[in-house]
Amino acid sequence: MLVSTLLYLAGVLLVQQLPTLPAIQWLMVGVVIVGLMAWLRFWRGLFFMMGITWAVLFAMNSLSDLLPESLEGIDIPVKGVIADLPEQDEKRARFDFVITDSTRDLPSKVKLSWYYPRHEIKAGQHWSFTVKLKRPHGNLNPGAFDYERWLFTEGIGATGYVRNNPAPALLPDEPAWYSISAGRQRVIDRLSQLPGDTQSIALVKALAIGDGSSIPQEQWEVFRKTGTLHLMVISGSHIGLIAGLVYFVVLRLWAWTNLLAWPPQRVAALSALAVAILYSALAGFSIPTQRAVVMLAIFMAAIILQRNTHSLNTLAVAMFAVLLLDPLAVLSAGFWLSFLAVAVIVYAVAGRLGKPGYFEGVIKINWATTVALSPLLLFFFQQVSIIAPLANLIAVPVVSFLAVPLSLLTVMVMFVSPVLAGKLLFLVDAVLQGLWWILNELASAPLSAINHAEPSFWALCFAIPGVLIMLAPAGMPARWLGLVMFLPLAFTKPEQPEAGNFKMTLLDVGQGLSAVVQTSHHVLVYDTGAKFSEQSDMGQSVLLPFLRKQGVDKIDSLVISHGDNDHIGGAESLLAGIETEQVLTSVPQQLNSHSPIACAAAQSWDWDGVIFTVLSPRPPGFVSENDNSCVLKIQSEKNSVLLTGDIEAAAESWLVGVYGEQLKADVLIAAHHGSKTSSTLTFLQTVQPDYVLIPAGYRNQFGFPHQSVLKRYQDIKAKWLNVADQGAIFVEAGKESLAVQSMRAVESKYWNSR
Repeated sequence: MLVSTLLYLAGVLLVQQLPTLPAIQWLMVGVVIVGLMAWLRFWRGLFFMMGITWAVLFAMNSLSDLLPESLEGIDIPVKGVIADLPEQDEKRARFDFVITDSTRDLPSKVKLSWYYPRHEIKAGQHWSFTVKLKRPHGNLNPGAFDYERWLFTEGIGATGYVRNNPAPALLPDEPAWYSISAGRQRVIDRLSQLPGDTQSIALVKALAIGDGSSIPQEQWEVFRKTGTLHLMVISGSHIGLIAGLVYFVVLRLWAWTNLLAWPPQRVAALSALAVAILYSALAGFSIPTQRAVVMLAIFMAAIILQRNTHSLNTLAVAMFAVLLLDPLAVLSAGFWLSFLAVAVIVYAVAGRLGKPGYFEGVIKINWATTVALSPLLLFFFQQVSIIAPLANLIAVPVVSFLAVPLSLLTVMVMFVSPVLAGKLLFLVDAVLQGLWWILNELASAPLSAINHAEPSFWALCFAIPGVLIMLAPAGMPARWLGLVMFLPLAFTKPEQPEAGNFKMTLLDVGQGLSAVVQTSHHVLVYDTGAKFSEQSDMGQSVLLPFLRKQGVDKIDSLVISHGDNDHIGGAESLLAGIETEQVLTSVPQQLNSHSPIACAAAQSWDWDGVIFTVLSPRPPGFVSENDNSCVLKIQSEKNSVLLTGDIEAAAESWLVGVYGEQLKADVLIAAHHGSKTSSTLTFLQTVQPDYVLIPAGYRNQFGFPHQSVLKRYQDIKAKWLNVADQGAIFVEAGKESLAVQSMRAVESKYWNSR
């Protein structure tokens, strides 16, 4: 079964690499091949073709539930229900909304934002809204979170916002399956009303019902650095832990009392599975908990049916069942990490001649999973926690045997005795505060976590067999070879430009600007995108992941063109997350704590044969803050790029008058996102760009780039690309040629918007 499941997995995985899905006639050919292989009993090939065919069918069905393009950007009245716990901050509430009534052909589930809502929003409520929707679209950048992929795997067919005029109307509740979400909402409400002041209520919500939305960003960062992130959300480990505790208790009690004639193992397995399903329901049947319940059901079925099968075969059946229910599970890092973790535990512990004691077993499992998961963690997140084995050795028993059981006990008791629940909550808080102090100290240690460039596929092909060799039984000779096979991971480094060349990546940060310029030994970042809230900004979500993927551990110069939020918003997160040698900006007063240097015309430096020159602002400055943007020209022997920030007509006119033909550049970053107050014809005719790259947001409220500006680009015969349509744009300036490519053109998959 193991080989068959791996072949089925390979077929499913192959489909997820496709830029577009095959036409329907090829799908019919696939169905015929599957039938033929079944008739010939060619089982191995059958499982591979089944994986391909089912994954294509599933993907086609999911894509059919997307918003039609004709319905984008128009007001549509809808009725429906808030299907999950809303995420709320000081500006807006975000929630999944299942549409139950509409005159239009809309997706079954959409994600909505409601800015400054005038009513308390809760899961399970029925509303009548007027909404404005758009097709799933997100920023697309190397190393960063693929929002479009996440929406696709969650079955969300559109995103949008609620219009406050006409006024939304709360409708009477109707009994439906949404009561699960309503029940979770009642738990949240009761927890918030418990007596006493606890600092850990956000963690209790995460551990009890899987709601981590109120955990602050600094806590998430500590959990990341210590490798304990998996403990702070309801995951397979939590489901397995609770099921294991129930199994052990029921097994002992049933055997002791000898009730009826049913075998204790079967009763314990059924009880454990029932509790696991209830716990998963409490977590809202999130995809990770669904996967965990399916895995657990397969293992418990083997006990109930009294099948003495090998653990790896049982795991293979569980994987097959998960992929049969949801082929898109392979798009989640959690799928790979959870199955690999279980496989490693089975491989490292099960079937050995000498059974380790409890503490020896815990240490061995902890060490084995840390080593085994490190290649995948580098591949998915470009970060590995060095302190994780020690942190997990402390945190796993504390969370597993104290925090989670006490949190669940608090939830159960609070509906009967709020006073007793308050005392339990105080106890949970004491446990979590003590654990938080330890984790915070560990995260503060030097080299608690290392960042590294994303390893290549070939490095993974060496590392994974290396894991098997390192974790082999003690009698196996030459286990040290496993460590040697890890070495390609350490020496993975993206190719850098040769001396005299440079590459620039214009990142997709929505309605904002951020660009990264790399020479053979230096890195410059120009602007950092916007900040949306205390928990979210483009420095944290786009820039840092991109730099990690590139293997960059230091920024030589950060240039902040001016003080608008969409240019400076991500700066603090970026500066906190990576060493930065110098900050150059037109608004030094806004970055006082980082010893900034004011940018001014005539500043210049040479990095690896590439000349960087600040052309503006002029020494007296301009009246407009936009016109005071730092204008930077990057010049190699053959190619040049001009970054203009948000300058407008006045600054453009001054630049033309002062520099004239020196402004000529092969690539121009459109001034002020393509606003009609910029990109004057005289300026464009002076720069004479071959390419104009526009940093504008998808369907942004300002209507950038303006149609009159696009007409000017056409008049000078320049090719223009907009990050809203193209994702991140890559400029490779070589000695002989200039190459411009976009991420959506070269790396997008079938679920990505085009």
